[in-house]
Amino acid sequence: MIHVFGADEHISHDHFLEQMFRLRARVFKERLNWEVNVDNGREVDRFDRCDPLYLMSINEETGKLQGSLRLLPTTGPNMLRDVFGALLPQGNIVESPLIWESSRFCIDPDLAAQPGRLNNVTTELFSGVVEVGLFAGLDTVVSVYDARMVRIFRRASWAPRPIGVPTFFGGVLTHAGMFEISDLARERLGKAGDHPDPVVMGLHARSPRPVLNAQASIRK
Repeated sequence: MIHVFGADEHISHDHFLEQMFRLRARVFKERLNWEVNVDNGREVDRFDRCDPLYLMSINEETGKLQGSLRLLPTTGPNMLRDVFGALLPQGNIVESPLIWESSRFCIDPDLAAQPGRLNNVTTELFSGVVEVGLFAGLDTVVSVYDARMVRIFRRASWAPRPIGVPTFFGGVLTHAGMFEISDLARERLGKAGDHPDPVVMGLHARSPRPVLNAQASIRK
């Protein structure tokens, strides 16, 4: 199942946050050799201080984190605008209360899928993004991703609409794209990853306040 942690829930879920930051260090620094800062085995950046939402796939039997990602509204600090702005056509920005950014997507390397097949955790997280987006009233999620993710998005039937021109950052060919948030997108992801039922735990039973907190704080 996917768990959503808002800015006001971080203290009570510190154990999962610790797992997430350590997983990010394993994936981005050790495996992909990205130019990220790692301190005491944890990868944390300045956008983690911007009241993001975290989506985490947690094994309900073991309590172990399987994968995670981060969501931020584009009306505030975000990686596309503040780090990867060169990807956008000159003078263009992506900024709307109906568009959030997804970043720091990672999967436990020990759970790698068989060649040519989709990782179940991958499609679960993608489905979670769409479910949270629909709940929050979004119509689009924007993301920066590397070339290896292009074929994964296609296999998941959630191919983005490219924006700008792919550019090398730190030796990595980097893309930006817009992802549809709709019931149809959720249906396609459900079929691609065999997730016909909701994947986000308790989303529709909870108050929307934690989910909308980041967006509301920026829009004031």
